[in-house]
Amino acid sequence: MMQLYMTPGSCSTGIHILMEELELVFGANILNLPKGEHLSDTYKAINPKSTIPALVLDSGDVLTDFTAIAWWLGSRYPKARLLPQNPVEQAQALELMNYVCSYIHGQGYTRIFTTDKYLMRDEDKEATQAKGRDIVAEGFEIIAERFTGAEGYLFDHFTVADAALFYVEFWADRIDLRMPMACQNHYDIMCRRPVVQRVLAEEGYRLNISQDF
Repeated sequence: MMQLYMTPGSCSTGIHILMEELELVFGANILNLPKGEHLSDTYKAINPKSTIPALVLDSGDVLTDFTAIAWWLGSRYPKARLLPQNPVEQAQALELMNYVCSYIHGQGYTRIFTTDKYLMRDEDKEATQAKGRDIVAEGFEIIAERFTGAEGYLFDHFTVADAALFYVEFWADRIDLRMPMACQNHYDIMCRRPVVQRVLAEEGYRLNISQDF
């Protein structure tokens, strides 16, 4: 049985959603990041990078990157259509996921949530967090221009890219960071998906969307 190493409410939530969408049977292993459980020797033996998510496959192989895991799930289970159907759109989906994970998350939210890592002086904390918010806002504006799906998804149906975008939208909602209308609409649509509702409930969160179900 596959094993997913995750932290509720983190980027791993996007992978959790994809695996539940596929109705996969897997073990959910919770890591408490504030307590440093991702730095333990036990977890480092699985993922030396100490990052989440990590997915241990039935074969014993380990995937330790959001985009890599999402791409593998989409490729391994093609009937679920988690990847766009043509090669250009597949590449665009990978591009969008990389942008979300490396820029919006990796450059923006890290300055908001893990500010101390960026500080040379304590008095720079507020400016560092403000820079993070600016990066996230810029990222959302760029993503908002990329929507092509008539149903409010990034493509013409739900894909792995939507799961990636959702987790940073979820964070924006939690910290009251305003999103462009296209992203807010996407977030609301995602929150209506039964799997998303179930995953967030399993992870201990309540939804807060701008429109009623």
